[in-house]
Amino acid sequence: MKTYIKANQPWWRIDLREIWEYRDLLRMLVRRDLTAVYKQTLLGPLWFIIQPLVTTVIFTIIFGQVAKVPTDGIPQFIFYMSGTVLWNYFSGCMTQAGNSLVGNMHVLTKVYFPRLVMPLSSVVTNLAHLALNFTMFLGFYLFFLFARDTAMVPQWSLLAFPLLVLQCALLGLALGLWIAGLTTKYRDLSFALPFLTQVWMFMTPIVWPASQVQNPALQWLLWLNPMAFVVECGRWMFTGAGTLSWAVGGLSVGMTAILLATGLLLFNRVQRNFVDTI
Repeated sequence: MKTYIKANQPWWRIDLREIWEYRDLLRMLVRRDLTAVYKQTLLGPLWFIIQPLVTTVIFTIIFGQVAKVPTDGIPQFIFYMSGTVLWNYFSGCMTQAGNSLVGNMHVLTKVYFPRLVMPLSSVVTNLAHLALNFTMFLGFYLFFLFARDTAMVPQWSLLAFPLLVLQCALLGLALGLWIAGLTTKYRDLSFALPFLTQVWMFMTPIVWPASQVQNPALQWLLWLNPMAFVVECGRWMFTGAGTLSWAVGGLSVGMTAILLATGLLLFNRVQRNFVDTI
């Protein structure tokens, strides 16, 4: 009987088959995360409805009633909530995936499994939270659509909304992989992340419409933010109001693909020896 000893796989190779073989672990991690979030809480999953609801009310009062920020003819409540729901999913995926290595060091140092399973579990976990938020949004949307005299016109492209959610998930995963890889060496990033996420949110057309950006140079700066297209496109699908073009959509999808590919490579390289770094 011969034993062959060979070098480890190169850092740029990602074994997707191995990840599929650990799909049971992925389900277990998702169940663990959902249970841990709701443990010892009185309201449980309702918190993921209360948070975006309160945020939307605050945005409506401050930006809609006080600051008088225009909303392209869309009811203010629907305008703010449509952007908040998608942003919460993106930021949840990014933050949880970004903390996947450092936050689970006690597990990763004891047993082997594909490290990519942990950030992937954050995407699935937050998908459950998105389902709750979207159900709430859909209720308010149908109320304003049929019970109020509004100019909202649902688009046939609404059937492609799951693809928009997929892009949102991949973008959150991509940046989460970047953050996870960099945080193992630069711990300051974990402290700066909440602040940077908040700044990024206000640079995305969530509380203001993209139509307000008239300067061509600033427009391209706006659309270099992939989440700007995701939020604006989702709002347009439901209401028919928005500032979009095929070039903007292609730029957003291309940026997402580049960030995901480079994030996967960085994460795969770092996870091979991150224990020594930490």
